[in-house]
Amino acid sequence: MKPDTIHAYNQSLSAPEREICETLRSVIDRRLPEAESKIWHAHPVWFLKGNPTVGYSRTKDCIRLMFWSGADFGEAKLKAGTGKFKDASARYVSSDEICIADLDRWLEKSKTIQWDYRNIQKRKGKLLRISSEDM
Repeated sequence: MKPDTIHAYNQSLSAPEREICETLRSVIDRRLPEAESKIWHAHPVWFLKGNPTVGYSRTKDCIRLMFWSGADFGEAKLKAGTGKFKDASARYVSSDEICIADLDRWLEKSKTIQWDYRNIQKRKGKLLRISSEDM
């Protein structure tokens, strides 16, 4: 059975993975108090005004922290995805690898640098940048 809450998701992980995820969740919740958080496509995701912004997931060899619009953050430690989207990720195998200052900065950027994933289906796959007036 798949977890239906972020707490349940984190509890389903190994101790080292859970520690990473609890650290990420704590910082995300603190920096994005206005965000709605939920399990979306089987992993925790935070939304700003209905737009997916940040989330994390367990992969075969790490915990992947993903920013949907992170490719435009200008951050060397975030690796851009390979597809047509604007996502970028950091990967962790230990909570000691998480730099809170970096995470705080990325989360601040996630509030103002956003691509409109919420309406991507309506636009038949076309991704548009959200202007600051729309945020």
